[in-house]
Amino acid sequence: MLEGKAIVGETDMLQAMQNDALHLAAKALDVFEATESTDIARFIKKDFDGAYGPGWQCVVGTDFSSFVTHCHGCFIHFSVGSLAILLFRGAVTQADEANLLPTFEALNI
Repeated sequence: MLEGKAIVGETDMLQAMQNDALHLAAKALDVFEATESTDIARFIKKDFDGAYGPGWQCVVGTDFSSFVTHCHGCFIHFSVGSLAILLFRGAVTQADEANLLPTFEALNI
């Protein structure tokens, strides 16, 4: 299980959304081997698309670099052992962004 083992590097997510990301990573690592990075990424991405709307991207691996543009409040990078997970919603136009930001209802606040 992931609890107590994840190290959050950078994030601008609200705490509730961060908790969801860490919980999903824990579930994914219970289902898949750490070497099945594509399956882990798909699992996390699809759940976030369903919970918070479409447009989420997830990168999972042991050695990668990134430089991404993301929606405000929709970025987290964390690690579990040697496995790094980057989860973010890709940038959209300002008009669309207001409709894509998670609501308090979606965050169960």
